[in-house]
Amino acid sequence: MSTSTIDTLPGRPAPHDAATTPAGGRAANNRITSSRPGEQSATHASGKPNPIAHLSPEDIESIGRELDALRDEITASRGADDAHYIRSTIRLQRYLELASRGVLLFSGFWPAFLVGTAGLTVAKILENTEIGHNILHGQWDWMRDPKIHSSTWEWDFASPADQWKKSHNVGHHTYTNVVGMDDDLGYTVLRVDPAQEWEPKHLVQPVTNFFTALIFEYGIAAYDLDVKGFKEGRKDKKEFRRELVKVITKIRNQMGKDYVLHPLLSGPNFLSTLAANAIANTLRNVWTHSVIFCGHFPEGVETFEVDSIEGETRGEWYLRQMLGSANIEGSEVMHVMTGNLSHQIEHHLFPDLPSNRYKEIAPRIRAIMARHDLRYVTGPLHKQVASAWGKVFKYSLPNPSPTRSRWGQIVDGVSAQARHATDALRFRSRRRAALTA
Repeated sequence: MSTSTIDTLPGRPAPHDAATTPAGGRAANNRITSSRPGEQSATHASGKPNPIAHLSPEDIESIGRELDALRDEITASRGADDAHYIRSTIRLQRYLELASRGVLLFSGFWPAFLVGTAGLTVAKILENTEIGHNILHGQWDWMRDPKIHSSTWEWDFASPADQWKKSHNVGHHTYTNVVGMDDDLGYTVLRVDPAQEWEPKHLVQPVTNFFTALIFEYGIAAYDLDVKGFKEGRKDKKEFRRELVKVITKIRNQMGKDYVLHPLLSGPNFLSTLAANAIANTLRNVWTHSVIFCGHFPEGVETFEVDSIEGETRGEWYLRQMLGSANIEGSEVMHVMTGNLSHQIEHHLFPDLPSNRYKEIAPRIRAIMARHDLRYVTGPLHKQVASAWGKVFKYSLPNPSPTRSRWGQIVDGVSAQARHATDALRFRSRRRAALTA
């Protein structure tokens, strides 16, 4: 299959003759082209080294064709075993949740509290990762089962499915690790790359990130809602209000289930069951936060400049996914508990392939990258988590400057922000005075 015969299957980049406007209203000219890749420069416009500078146009085309063939091979082999896998996983999750909630009816007895809380935590993690996330990617749409389909599934997560799909499937997976276009790089709150502008708020981002992990699902709901875009006037007010109502309704229903209904069913064990649900939700949030951070933030993962994706070909898109993602090494149980996002590189190459097939293709992806001298970033969970958190601490400070110390930059930034806040306060005071005169 040549690069001039690109299809439009879900998860596979498709050519566009004109500019398209994905989520967030950003226009992208020729998002994916069918043209031959050009010669690679040694550095990008900013002077940052180009990680694929050593590849010739022929190499890039060859990688694209090889990955196309691999995807087609797995797509053609999907069948009963895959369908059995997802249906069995859903069944297991539902039985586990039901059994755990049953045990928690007796949560005043501490062994029941521990067993029920542990089971409910695992059930919630499975529902979010291996089931919800992957169904919403369209990985199981080929089954034509309306109950297990990206267009009908709603998950146990604060962000409504349709809003998450827009920000994640469209925004993040299209512009993976492109600074200024992929808002998943720090989720508009954290600074995780030297190319991102430093602001005084980043000084406290290790603390911010800690508390974000505890309430991760609500942070993602606010991110998917694009609260920042609304505050900056980039998001339509009517659309924002409509989506806000959906989020509030979703959160109300979730909280009513976890913090009112099930505790009430526990009768005298109301408070202990409420605590168990709060612990399960918090542990699920911390786990998913860790897994997601391990996918794109560890050392060795590449970020990209906007100019570098102009006229991007299929092969170049594949390369960006491989170099802009990182894997986690571990047991089969760990892989399932991450939703197989421990195979983040393979997921970003083929986001709509069944998650249970990623372990099958991972050795082949690694071999392709090794053959072309491309770094396959992987490591055990504790190493990847530590590496991602290291970046949170590292980039909480300004970049080194030959003309100004970091402390000097911090003082300058805080002073400028204070002046801006003072000017804004004076403006509002004058406006208020004019309106009341």
